[in-house]
Amino acid sequence: MGRAYEVRKYSIQKTGAARGKIYTTFAKEIYLAAKKGLPDPDANITLKRIIDKAKKNQVPSDIINRAIEKAKGAQGEDYQVVVYEGFGPGASTLIIKTLTDNVNRTVGEVRAAFNKVGKSLGVTNSVSYNYDYIGVLSFKSAKSEEIFESLLNEGIEIIDYEDEDGEITITMQPNDHEKVKDVIESIIPDVEYEIDQVGSFPKEKVTLSNEDAETFKKLYNMLDSIDDVTEIYHNVDIDL
Repeated sequence: MGRAYEVRKYSIQKTGAARGKIYTTFAKEIYLAAKKGLPDPDANITLKRIIDKAKKNQVPSDIINRAIEKAKGAQGEDYQVVVYEGFGPGASTLIIKTLTDNVNRTVGEVRAAFNKVGKSLGVTNSVSYNYDYIGVLSFKSAKSEEIFESLLNEGIEIIDYEDEDGEITITMQPNDHEKVKDVIESIIPDVEYEIDQVGSFPKEKVTLSNEDAETFKKLYNMLDSIDDVTEIYHNVDIDL
C-alpha cells in the first residue's frame, strides 16, 4: 500500500480526537484566515475552504460565526504556527504542529509531556528530514483524465496521481495544494474531499516493543491533550 493509504489511515485516526479539541482548532484557523484576509468567505477563498472543512467535521455554525466576528474586531489574539520535533521511545520520532498565541506556554507544555516519559525535544530538522512534507487530496470522480490533463496544462508538477475505481488521490508539493484545488473545483464545483491534507508523513515506519509502545501512547495522548497542538505526525506503526 502506498502513500495514499498512509495519509488515509492518519486521517481516519485523526477523526477520533475529542470533539471539543476539533472545535477549538477550527475556531483558531477560521479566526486566523479571516484576520489575515477579508472576514467574508465569498471574498476569501482560504477562509471559505477552512469553513467547508469545519462543516465537514461537524463544527457548529455558531462557533464558525463567532470566530469570523471576532476577526472583525480591531484587537485580537496573534496566533502563529510553531512546529516542534521530538524523540520518543525506541526509534520513534514525532513532529508536533501547534497554533498558539503564547509560544512560551506552548513549548513549556510540549516539553513537559516529553519529560514525563523521559524523552526530549529535538532541534529544527533533527527529525523532519526523515519525513516528506506533502499535500494530498482524495475524492471520487469519473473525470480523472480531464483533471489530469488540466493539471498538466496549468504547469503543476504532481508527485503522484492515483485513480482506483473512480477514487482519485493526488500528491503534490505543499505550495501547489491550493492550485490543485482550484483546478479540481473548476471541473467539479461541488467536489467533496475525502482527504484534504498538507502534512509531514514518515519515509519509513518503525515497530515498538510492548513497553515502548505503551510509553509512546502515553506521550501521544499527553501531547494531543494540549489545547494548542493541532497535528501530531509520527513514524510508529501503531493504532492510537
